[in-house]
Amino acid sequence: MTSSAEGRARSANWNLPNAITVVRILLAPVFFWLLLADDGQGGAMRWWATAIFVIAIATDGIDGHIARSRGLVTDLGKILDPIADKLLTSGALVCLSILGEVPWWVTGLIVLREVGITVWRFVELGRGNVVPASSGGKLKTVVQAVAISFALAPLPMLLGEWMAWVNAVLLAVALVLTVWSGLLYVRDAVRLARGRAA
Repeated sequence: MTSSAEGRARSANWNLPNAITVVRILLAPVFFWLLLADDGQGGAMRWWATAIFVIAIATDGIDGHIARSRGLVTDLGKILDPIADKLLTSGALVCLSILGEVPWWVTGLIVLREVGITVWRFVELGRGNVVPASSGGKLKTVVQAVAISFALAPLPMLLGEWMAWVNAVLLAVALVLTVWSGLLYVRDAVRLARGRAA
């Protein structure tokens, strides 16, 4: 009986949304390699890296929509989806910092927030509490994706240095939203802890 239930759970995990998420995770090392191999030259590899990031980050909404609309939400998907997101965004920022294009303190703040909140959500999930993404968190995700996409595309080389200012403003907005939404999650964590204590 238990074996049959476990078998059904395993087969349920092999669905289209989870397959898309796995592909996103597998694309991450390719994206990192292309970005670093270009070494800030703005050549074909940089454009390929940008295209892979944009496609991978865009499919986040697609696999989520498919999972919810077709009743294909699984525990495995809940684990893999945020891992794919954080791997792509945090990895992109780390690579851009290695190339000297994004300050390390900006990358450090964003990565710390992303990893910290993700770990906390996993802990709460283990306790049976599903912590949904807040409206601030969703806005942060969109702005981060846009800011990183612009930072990856070598547009200043094509359109002029004014694009570097556009990139800086987008990244600053993403940083502010990242910190702000992180503080909202900290507030929620305190409330949950107080509720358990009571």
